[in-house]
Amino acid sequence: MIKPKNILIVRTDRIGDVVLSIPMAELVKKKYPNCRITYFIRNYTSDLLDGNPYIDEVIVADESDGEILFGENMGKIKSKHFDTCIVVNPTLRISLMMFLAGIKNRIGTGYRWYSVLFNQKVYEHRKYGDKHELEYNINLLAKFGIANGIPDDEINFYLKVDDDSSTKVDSLLKDNGIKFGNKIIIVHPGSGGSSVDLPKEKLIEFTGLLATIDKVSIIITGSKSESELCKEFEINKSVINLSGKLDISSLIALIGKSNIFISNSTGPMHIAAALGVYVIGFFPKILACSQKRWGPYTEKKSIFVPTIDCSNCTREQCEKLNCMNSIDIGRVFDETKHVLQNL
Repeated sequence: MIKPKNILIVRTDRIGDVVLSIPMAELVKKKYPNCRITYFIRNYTSDLLDGNPYIDEVIVADESDGEILFGENMGKIKSKHFDTCIVVNPTLRISLMMFLAGIKNRIGTGYRWYSVLFNQKVYEHRKYGDKHELEYNINLLAKFGIANGIPDDEINFYLKVDDDSSTKVDSLLKDNGIKFGNKIIIVHPGSGGSSVDLPKEKLIEFTGLLATIDKVSIIITGSKSESELCKEFEINKSVINLSGKLDISSLIALIGKSNIFISNSTGPMHIAAALGVYVIGFFPKILACSQKRWGPYTEKKSIFVPTIDCSNCTREQCEKLNCMNSIDIGRVFDETKHVLQNL
C-alpha cells in the first residue's frame, strides 16, 4: 500500500471532469493529513479549485495553441519532487511526462497500450459506464488503502463563489433588467460534443415555454464560440443571453444565484450540482455517456432520456434513430413547473 507524502493529481481535460475529481483531494487528506496535494490542470479550469481547503497547490499547464507543452511542464513537475501521481484521464503525452519526471508511484489505467508507463495500474473500463465518473475517480485511491466506491458520508466539492465575481454578476443582472425576487432559470444549450444532445429545436421550444412563466427570468449561457448558437434562444425580451460574457469564476457565481440549471451533458451542469442548484438534464442511453456515468451528482435533479425502446445503444444508432427527439418537451415543462413550485 502506498502512503503518499507529496501527491500530484492530473486532470488536464474539461470542466465537468475536473469537478468530478475534486472530492479525491478530501479523501486523501483525511486518510493522510500531512500529505501535500497538488493538482495539474489547464488554465481555464483553474478557478474551480480556488479556495479548496484540501488542495495545497495548483500547477497550471503551460500551453500553446491548446496543446500542453511537454518540456516546460515536465520541468515544473520534476522540480516539485512528487512521490506519487494519479493520472485520472491519461493521454500518451501526459503519461510519458509523469514517467520522465521521475515520479516514483504512477497510478493510472491498465488498459491503454502505453500503460507500461504506470507502475500502479487500475483495471476498470470506464467506457462501459457501469459506475458514475466520480466513483471511477475515487476507485483510483484504492492504492492508498482508501476503500473503493463513494463513501456514505456527504461528498463535497468546495466550489467557491468569488466575491468580486458575485458583485460583477449582480451588476450584469441589474443592467439586463433581471427583476429582484424573480426565480432564475439558466438554459445552457452548448455542449462539448462528447454526448448526443436534445435537438436544438426542441430546446428552443422548451425555452419559449419557460418564457411564459410569471416571475421567472431566463438566462442563456455559453462560451464565446457558442454565441451564434445562443442567439437562437433569444425568444423574446424576457430571455437574456449572456453567452461569451462570463469567465469560469463569474459563471460559478451566476449559477450559484440561479434556481434551476437546464442543459445537455456538459461541464457547467456539474458546477450547478456541486452548488446545490436543481438540475434538469438530457442524456442518451449510450453507456459511455449515459446519466449513470455522467449524470449530475446530486439528489436535486430531473433527468430525461429517450423513450425509444432500444438496447446496446451506440452513437451511430442513437443519431440514426434520432432517439433524443423522442423526449417529450411537454412532460419536461410540466416537471419544471412542479420543481419551481417547490423551490
